Amino acid sequence: MDIALIVVAIVVVILLVILFAAVKIAREYERGVIFRLGRLLPEPKGPGLFVLIPFVDKMERVDLRTVTLNVPPQEVITKDNVPVRVNAVAYFRIVEPKAAIVQVENYMVATSQIAQTTLRSVLGQHVLDELLSERDKINQILQSIIDEATSPWGIKVSIVEVKDVEIPGDMQRAMARQAEAERERRAKVISAEGEYQASERLKDAAAVMAQQPITVQLRYLQTLLEIGATNNSTIVFPIPIEFLETLGIHRLKGE
Repeated sequence: MDIALIVVAIVVVILLVILFAAVKIAREYERGVIFRLGRLLPEPKGPGLFVLIPFVDKMERVDLRTVTLNVPPQEVITKDNVPVRVNAVAYFRIVEPKAAIVQVENYMVATSQIAQTTLRSVLGQHVLDELLSERDKINQILQSIIDEATSPWGIKVSIVEVKDVEIPGDMQRAMARQAEAERERRAKVISAEGEYQASERLKDAAAVMAQQPITVQLRYLQTLLEIGATNNSTIVFPIPIEFLETLGIHRLKGE
């Protein structure tokens, strides 16, 4: 009797082990790629509950969620021979679970290597100014190349972003001097443009005064008013020579 109970218990345990091995549950974002005696089944299993043939079927779980891949920092020589250190981040997901398992040994490592080599290759074709000012354009180029390379593996690369660009200290100082010189150039151009416009207005004013000489006297009075507003003790008042000549003529006539 005891032997029979032991045998029954062993059989029950074996059945439970087989049952646990046969019954699988895949989450909503998971798929099970099934190999039956080494051959790939046409369709992946899941999500939900499904049954495998014990000791015959082997399952590989594939996560369909978007994966964030940090591309390690890469030493890059730009097109204008400037050494920079760049790192990036790529976002991708698996759209064909069978290809991700069958077509490549380790899709994470393979995608990382493709991203690194593409980053060095693409950035080496651009000058430093493009790398700093046209980041969106470079990101689109990276995304397109990496997505095309990983497409046979059932991977869809949605976004690639260059996160950080480290520039040598000497180059940073040179860029600062260049920016300062550019600001000084713009300031000089603006000042010269202002002087030109002021000279044009003075020319127009001189033409008006030439037609109406009395405007010169009115301008003198306005100047006196402006000088008096500053509370100066000494005022230099210019008098036209014609006015002095008029006074001299009247004095002669009086004599």
